[in-house]
Amino acid sequence: MFIDIPSELEASLIGLPLPAWKLDGSFLAESTMERYRTELTAAPRFEETAVRLRHALTGEGGGYAVLRLGSLAKVLGTGDDRFLRLVTGFAAEAAVPFSPFPLWPLWKDIGVKVDKDPGRASGIGYNAFHMDLVNATLPPDYTTLLCVRHDPLGGGLSILSDAHAAVARLSEDSRTLLAETAYHYGNFFDLFGVGEEYTPFPILDGADRGEGLVRFTAKMLERSQLGQAHADAARELAEELVRGQLSFMLQPGDYLIVNQHRFLHGRKALHTGQETLPVADRRLLLQLFLRAPAGDGSAT
Repeated sequence: MFIDIPSELEASLIGLPLPAWKLDGSFLAESTMERYRTELTAAPRFEETAVRLRHALTGEGGGYAVLRLGSLAKVLGTGDDRFLRLVTGFAAEAAVPFSPFPLWPLWKDIGVKVDKDPGRASGIGYNAFHMDLVNATLPPDYTTLLCVRHDPLGGGLSILSDAHAAVARLSEDSRTLLAETAYHYGNFFDLFGVGEEYTPFPILDGADRGEGLVRFTAKMLERSQLGQAHADAARELAEELVRGQLSFMLQPGDYLIVNQHRFLHGRKALHTGQETLPVADRRLLLQLFLRAPAGDGSAT
């Protein structure tokens, strides 16, 4: 699921003049997607790479991909608009980029704040397995993370787990409980493009047959009041997710795309000593969400 960019494609992308993107509401405008695709498909081996990307995300046994764009990032700079436009163009090959947060631009910064809840995305602790926007009727089909800087102290490995494989290892009684509309977590306000608030919700939202969503966040075990039986079933799922987890370190320029219909994600704790690092040297990711076109079916 790690996709290296062919050298001839890298060389052709360095000087590619992609224009600034435009939004249609909270979604990347169709005109921008068409312009990016026209420019990118003219580059050698781009279509081949895009096919590999889509297969990694939606093909049999797939569900995530890491595009290794580090060489481009070194030449252009991870903070350069040209680089971010290229990454947005790659993202648009999977689905439609959008931002559900009206107060944030298309890409959202996820830095490191030592005074925040350690378990949050911007915290320094273990960020347990979860689906982004778990309590929305239409959570993003894909969540994506672009690594600008990794933890210079060596922590913060990304973790992924095949949600359906974890569910398949549960007892029948646990799956029955997880399919009941008995779970809730988080707040819901000022969000675009993700439907309505869904609370309570089933964890196995059509996923008891190996399809649909596994609406899970391990934080519900500590921050939601659940009945004992439902909490135990969710805890069993959490244990299976950990048992089947993959872990790897994102390097600068690596672009992780996760199909939320198949995989859940999280992060191991950052290395101790984050408070000694200048803010500008700490781990920094950029997050972007993707919506599969209506009727596409590629995320299921």
